[in-house]
Amino acid sequence: MDNRSPNHPADGGFEIPQPIRDDGAGATDPGPRDMLRDLENPDMLVPPATDAGLLPNLKFSFSDTSMVLKPGGWSREITAREMPAMTTLAAVNMRLTPGGVREVHWHLASEWSYMLVGKARVTAVDERGRNFSADIGPGDLWYFPPRLPHSLQGLEEGCEFLLLFDDGHFSDLNTLSLSDLFAHYPKDVLAANFGVAACEFNTLPSGQVYIYQGTVPGPLECEAVRSPYGTVPRSFKHRLLAETPILSPGGSVRIADTSNFPVSVTTAAALVEIQPGALREIHWHPNNDELQYYISGQGRMTVFADNGRARTFDYRAGDIGYVPVGNVHYVQNTGDGALWFLEAFRSDRFVEVPLNQMMALTPRSIVAGNLCVGPEFLGALSPERRPVVRTCGPGWSSCHY
Repeated sequence: MDNRSPNHPADGGFEIPQPIRDDGAGATDPGPRDMLRDLENPDMLVPPATDAGLLPNLKFSFSDTSMVLKPGGWSREITAREMPAMTTLAAVNMRLTPGGVREVHWHLASEWSYMLVGKARVTAVDERGRNFSADIGPGDLWYFPPRLPHSLQGLEEGCEFLLLFDDGHFSDLNTLSLSDLFAHYPKDVLAANFGVAACEFNTLPSGQVYIYQGTVPGPLECEAVRSPYGTVPRSFKHRLLAETPILSPGGSVRIADTSNFPVSVTTAAALVEIQPGALREIHWHPNNDELQYYISGQGRMTVFADNGRARTFDYRAGDIGYVPVGNVHYVQNTGDGALWFLEAFRSDRFVEVPLNQMMALTPRSIVAGNLCVGPEFLGALSPERRPVVRTCGPGWSSCHY
């Protein structure tokens, strides 16, 4: 029986992956299987011997979600419905065409977003009648507090972005929308409220429009509406990619929290770059769960929890990863190019405990007695933080960070 996927090139150099570890554990899988999925998840098909116990699924791909297609764009989401462990944040991937509009709406959850591709115009109005309008480009963020009405529109080339909401059970379809509001109020009430004839509302949409095709707006300075009450006191936009990165030999980290993006009180995040052969150092976060969004490249992560539980996952562009609060983890670049991903938290600040630093700041005798390690290992410990470090090969003792 040929175990090859019919969609995979059947060349002589293709080796069929089998659930067999180098130590001899496992056996071949001769039955029906998704070969391409196995190839994408080598650490789930053949878990490292160090994996143990039961941890929930901490990976889900946007490619496995349902698309909502509308004139003007599309959206898809990952919530606790798709990944039950994902309780603190929900994720939405959205695309708007040139001129495509995510209609005026508001919701009970806050909205944090990272622009992946293209440009968009965002607008908002707060409870004091102060408004906000800005153009958002690649690497920029926006943040809207809960219950604050806002809209999004694709500019010349359209756009694609990631949205995060501070409730893992939140769905972007469950919003309060301008079109939906008008569809569910009597026309005579609307007429009295706005001081116009009821016939003005004969062409209203029958329900929530969600996304519609509009025309590309003109320059921001020409289109912006001036409010008699001024603009919002704290900008809803932040240029994360323009932040000076924290550099290390294996990559870079850019952090956005209330220290540099004051309005974003419910979501803190970091944009991480890991070069081939490097890893995001072993660490944990004491303040909340971590949601990851993988932008490019491929990597793997082992999550360690209480009672010796550990599980390893493989990730690539378009995947969501999740780490419960306090669980120890690393992210290693397993590809040939740079690995870029976001890590985000339902918090006003970015907080972490690096394993290396923690051990370096603990008395050496305690560490030596705890792990039965020698002076060479103790001497390699560093009290400095290294968010991204280079992986050392066989000659690790001669490596220099």
